[in-house]
Amino acid sequence: MLEKTVAELSVALKAKKVSSVELTQGFLDRISKYRDLNAFISLDPERSLAQARAADARLATGQAGPLTGIPIAQKDIFCADGWLTTCGSKMLSNFVAPYDATVIERFNAAGAVCLGKTNMDEFAMGSSNETSFYGPVKNPWDTQAVPGGSSGGSAAAVAARLAPAATGTDTGGSIRQPAALTGITGIKPSYGRVSRYGMIAFASSLDQGGPMTRTAEDAALLLNAMCGFDVRDSTSVDQPVPDFSAGLNSSIKGLKIGLPKEYFGAGLSADVAKVVEAAIAEYRKLGAEVVEVSLPNSQLAIPCYYVLAPAEASSNLARFDGVRYGHRAPEYKDLSDMYCKSRAQGFGAEVKRRILIGTYVLSAGYYDAYYLQAQRLRRLITDDFNRAFEKCDVIMGPTTPTTAFNLGAKKDDPVAMYLSDIYTISVNLAGLPGMSIPAGFGADNRPVGLQLIGKYFDEARLLNAAHQYQQATDWHKKSPKGFA
Repeated sequence: MLEKTVAELSVALKAKKVSSVELTQGFLDRISKYRDLNAFISLDPERSLAQARAADARLATGQAGPLTGIPIAQKDIFCADGWLTTCGSKMLSNFVAPYDATVIERFNAAGAVCLGKTNMDEFAMGSSNETSFYGPVKNPWDTQAVPGGSSGGSAAAVAARLAPAATGTDTGGSIRQPAALTGITGIKPSYGRVSRYGMIAFASSLDQGGPMTRTAEDAALLLNAMCGFDVRDSTSVDQPVPDFSAGLNSSIKGLKIGLPKEYFGAGLSADVAKVVEAAIAEYRKLGAEVVEVSLPNSQLAIPCYYVLAPAEASSNLARFDGVRYGHRAPEYKDLSDMYCKSRAQGFGAEVKRRILIGTYVLSAGYYDAYYLQAQRLRRLITDDFNRAFEKCDVIMGPTTPTTAFNLGAKKDDPVAMYLSDIYTISVNLAGLPGMSIPAGFGADNRPVGLQLIGKYFDEARLLNAAHQYQQATDWHKKSPKGFA
């Protein structure tokens, strides 16, 4: 059962070939066996098994949905009632959420089982899952390598078959980049498609939740549950949600694929380029047409992002002051001293760096020079995509410039770390949907991801294109040695 996809497990559950309790216990045992991966922050077997028993009762009535009884790992950025919700930070190491995020509510309504909360970069700030207060996650393909971040725990859990599916969040590539580095499928929906209510905020104009699975078919099933308007989230878009599973088997003959010339220049490693080119050739065999497009301002995405995201983070993280919840310094002289010491002790180095940058660019005298200028660049990046989509239906290219790097290799070089998101960040700045699917392996036998970028609210087309590729190839079926 561990090798089965969500879609296959759903069929097995309905056919009574396995119970949700058996399935959940099997994954809990596997998580315990591979604890060294450090993919999970918290588990509550009693609570998970209680949900599984309720799912089995629901399955017995014949009223079950596609996700009823399916164990799903949740990134520890989503509040879940009664669950420790840390956001990978010492600041929230004692915070038990008193309510459910909308995403959690919707999975509960679908009858899914919460398997546990996965490890992540602190407050989703990182590209390697090394900034977590709970220690780094290891990549199951090579435990000397990073799994990517910030959703590295979710990615490693799905890749190592510790969970059939997981949730992630993507602010600058944090679903797609770890999906690429661990050989799984991950999709970031259009901004506003998935409610952010109860998802602890990093950068409010960029954050978006999405699924991390082994296949596009499974991603469609999870998106069906996750998407939809939420009156409690002011950034939620009141847009009809299609059945993302309905068009998966449609032919992609005549699909116009845009290849941005800027994605295939200096900085892209030769082994990754070779895999991506082979994937594009496979799409040609499936009947797709390839055209060259240009995204001339994409090289400005990283400086633009690292002004806007820290600015929003400095505002969002101001609430963590040691007064209402979270870490409070054990000793202090007065209120001001308590604020200073609580934040100094509670936040890690990367979070502090981004708060300082964000506060600086929003300060008097620098707001116009940095923040407003970055917003203008964001508009130019968005306009580039709009022009490109006049010539094509989907944009494709590498998800990351290299395969997974070793643990510690970039930890002391923030700029080198930030460059690992060079192909993903612009998608968040424009609010577009994007996904990564496994497409092969690099020279070091570590996974390579192919990135697909779509028009606004055109997730169904991305999923269709990804599914057709996965029907013709078997990269998504590969398991890391020792975890099969």
